[in-house]
Amino acid sequence: MTLISSMRPAPPVDGPIRFLRRNFFASPVQSALTIICVSLVILVAWRIFTWAFVGAVWVGTPEDCHQATGACWAVIADRYRLILFGLYPYEQQWRSALACLAILLTVVLSCMPFFWSIRLLPPVWVAGYAAFYLLMKGGLFGLPLIMETEWGGLALTTFVFSSNVLIGMPLAIGLALLRRSKLPVISLVAALFIDGIRSLPLIAILFTAAIVLPFALPDFLVGDKLYRVILGGSVFFAVYQAEIIRGGIQALPAGQEEAAAALGLNYWQTVSRIVLPQAFRYALPPTINQVVIAFMETALIVILGFFEVTASGNAAFSAGGWSDYFVEVYCFVALIYFTFTFSLSRYGAYLERSLKASSRR
Repeated sequence: MTLISSMRPAPPVDGPIRFLRRNFFASPVQSALTIICVSLVILVAWRIFTWAFVGAVWVGTPEDCHQATGACWAVIADRYRLILFGLYPYEQQWRSALACLAILLTVVLSCMPFFWSIRLLPPVWVAGYAAFYLLMKGGLFGLPLIMETEWGGLALTTFVFSSNVLIGMPLAIGLALLRRSKLPVISLVAALFIDGIRSLPLIAILFTAAIVLPFALPDFLVGDKLYRVILGGSVFFAVYQAEIIRGGIQALPAGQEEAAAALGLNYWQTVSRIVLPQAFRYALPPTINQVVIAFMETALIVILGFFEVTASGNAAFSAGGWSDYFVEVYCFVALIYFTFTFSLSRYGAYLERSLKASSRR
């Protein structure tokens, strides 16, 4: 019986024609719906293509765009410095560009497996953040001092994002370990703090940090509004990341901590050498997604009066006769967000597939 079943031919593999016929043209109604949907998609794609490329104006003045039948990308060519650098002094904007490249390089290095260790990854982020802050703020090595009130555009968005990750990640590790504490009081307090912050919307936390918190603090602890907002965003990032890390710890095979104790390792050696490296490996794909979310949520600070990239885009078309071409500006800002988030999300999906493939071996 086994021999007969093993001699049966394998089921035929569907080719592209057979796949399309079975899934899209199986009946007259299905064929008609397929043709209608494909026609609509082609029509919309062609209209967008002709608007964005064929009839577009790439360089010129607002008067040149009045005669165009497509998009007016000349507004980007004329106002891109304002969108990217905001209120930063014009002659010093090269520093803002280099600062953004420093953070971009830090993110790229963080995606390389060579740097996935406790000895390499934190120094990479500290060095990248320090380079960013030094370039933006100045005051050393002959660089003129530029206060945070003059920061804006993509550089301010990058600063808030990198600060949230740099402060929030160590805080998330601490919260995850506290929630797993064997002391009931510590574990309960950590759980209440994490669940309490997670039950609040981010905009409420940012508003509290920016507006309400100064009334509850003495004057010497109030500080700048930007740093209070960063602290609120970091705490929000930390509580969600703490649950991701805790999930990674719970995914570890049972008995590893007992084996470490049997080998004579203390708590901190067990956590730093055995628990956290493996937990981050399991939690890496959701961590990438959380970082993507943190980058997108930086747009909320525009509500608090900060001149980040969205506010810079608003200012770009509000003057100089470009008010009719706000769609092009918003498309450019959306492209910035899309490039970052799509790249990281695809990288997270790649990591997830790689981890699944390695677990099957």
